[in-house]
Amino acid sequence: MPLRTTRKAQICLLLILLTLQLGGFLATSLISYHVARDNIRQNIVDTELPLTSDTIYSEIQKDLIRPTIISSMMSRDTFVRDWVMSGEQDVGQMTRYLREIQEHYAAFTSFFISEQTHVYYQAKGILKHVDQQSPRDTWYFRVRDMQEPYEINVDVDMANQDRLTFFINYKVFDYEHRFIGATGVGLTVDSVIKLIDDYQQRYERNVYFVDTNGNVVLTGSKGGPQGAHAGLALKEIQGLKSIQESLSHNHGGRFTYREQGRGHFLNVRFIPELNWYLFVDKHEESALAEARQTLYLNLITCLVVSFLVLVLVYLSMRRYHQHIEALATTDTLTELPNRRGFNMLATQALNEAKRDQLPLSALLIDLDHFKVLNDTHGHLAGDEVLRGFAQALQRDLRQSDIICRWGGEEFILLLKGNDAQEARHLAEKIRQSVEKARFAFNGTQLSITTSIGLSELRPSDNLDRLIGRADRALYRAKQSGRNRVCEDHTQ
Repeated sequence: MPLRTTRKAQICLLLILLTLQLGGFLATSLISYHVARDNIRQNIVDTELPLTSDTIYSEIQKDLIRPTIISSMMSRDTFVRDWVMSGEQDVGQMTRYLREIQEHYAAFTSFFISEQTHVYYQAKGILKHVDQQSPRDTWYFRVRDMQEPYEINVDVDMANQDRLTFFINYKVFDYEHRFIGATGVGLTVDSVIKLIDDYQQRYERNVYFVDTNGNVVLTGSKGGPQGAHAGLALKEIQGLKSIQESLSHNHGGRFTYREQGRGHFLNVRFIPELNWYLFVDKHEESALAEARQTLYLNLITCLVVSFLVLVLVYLSMRRYHQHIEALATTDTLTELPNRRGFNMLATQALNEAKRDQLPLSALLIDLDHFKVLNDTHGHLAGDEVLRGFAQALQRDLRQSDIICRWGGEEFILLLKGNDAQEARHLAEKIRQSVEKARFAFNGTQLSITTSIGLSELRPSDNLDRLIGRADRALYRAKQSGRNRVCEDHTQ
């Protein structure tokens, strides 16, 4: 097969292997990624987010609902009701009570407003008298007139330099269920936001609160979904309009939505103590980051492994090809080049000799009476003599000289840079050396002689002519009695 065709076949085979290898790796990696992604999504929606919501709900009960419970307890406290119904005689008693509530429960502020006197009591004493005409006091009259027993609102605290405060306002009734005032405690909005930021950092989720009307009421310092601020309706936020419509009263749920091509997992839980919904939002990118990283690592590993496999396959194929070429151009018995190998080497040597105008001589060597030796001692003995002769011949030659087994018991030499006289001298040396040599086989010392034909390269010669004249010289040597060197002098 021509070398170009062989290389083309090798390249095609390598490309097929590369395609199969990469295709297999890619298919396996993508299937693994999609399975892992689906499992992660299912785990987030069914397990992770609900558990996080439960945990945050427990935190809220401690951090946010606790003030609501304290306000509820204050509204039912017999001391408050008895003190109001007795005519609010000792202001110190109420301020001490409010201070005790504030200090014991670590509230930011505590208060009571009497419906009878409209006096605003707080831990430091009387703050003011509320006035229905004052915009800053409208909250009290709103609480008085509302149906619900309490409200949670965000307002400035006049008792503390107008700091924005998270108030829990509870209605107070006497024993006959007549409205007698409002009481409650407050947390600074900053502290509540800090709590939400702490939730978000601890659980790596976006946490925010939505009222039953679908309005965002409380977020972390960086805002709610997509940076939304408090007061914004869910329907105005990309991807959340359908979720607002899906929320049923006092019930949560599990949802997914997309915004700007990015997926989100959402768990919604209703908090009856606050009458709000707790939203726990997890971004798909962060959830799947590890799976994607594994996919990329698998793909890189695939490329590296495929490259190494292809290199190994290519080296193996090249080595095998070289081995096949060596078998095709090497005589297995003597390990010398055969005729095919000789033709490749000799053609190059002939071209170099003509190009550089250097002498080149050919010696065609035949082992005398080799058939008799085979018939007498067997073919194994003949093989041993051929091997021994080839090894001895190689020892007497230069590395630049070309030697091969021409066929049967014939060998050929090309002597680079040697003219006919130098070639004759070397041929005679070979003849004498072989004549004296002994080749051991099964305890027997075998001997043999050689006939050698010599020819020198002429300007008009090609390889066939050069060898043809050496062959004629060998024929004369054998006709003349063998064990001699003859040179061709024909024109």
